[in-house]
Amino acid sequence: MLAVIGLLSTTFGVAVASALMPLISVELFVIGLVLKGPEVPWWALALVIAVGQIAGKMLYFYAARGVVRLPAFLRRRTEAKTKGRWSAWIERFRDTCRKRPLWTGGVLLVSAIASLPPFAAIVFVAGWAKVPLSTFLVTGFVGRFLRFGVLAVAPGALVAWM
Repeated sequence: MLAVIGLLSTTFGVAVASALMPLISVELFVIGLVLKGPEVPWWALALVIAVGQIAGKMLYFYAARGVVRLPAFLRRRTEAKTKGRWSAWIERFRDTCRKRPLWTGGVLLVSAIASLPPFAAIVFVAGWAKVPLSTFLVTGFVGRFLRFGVLAVAPGALVAWM
């Protein structure tokens, strides 16, 4: 039991780190863990990874909203803002997200499951477009849980099938 708790704690750390630094692959970690230590239940693994991923992605979500203060080299320069095509597109996009919450939730869910478009980018766009936090949390968590649940089950299912 203590070994399972240790593995799940390590998994949580890797999930948060991979959410913040895309060069860390939680997918490879999960496959290795499932092949090496099958005593961890797949649902517990998926749950811990989903929570860790969403916790890590919250930094990007809040940074895009302007709640988290970024280092100076990452901040936008505060020059005179002009209303150009880009600003108009941003406002139309935000308005579309507000008017079509099912579409917004669907894009978040698909991205959380398939990572197409990349979930890190979609999280940033969701924060920037002021998508409700509850929509982001629910769709992101469900999508990440499904993604990593399938990934945790896949090696065992493949071995059993062969």
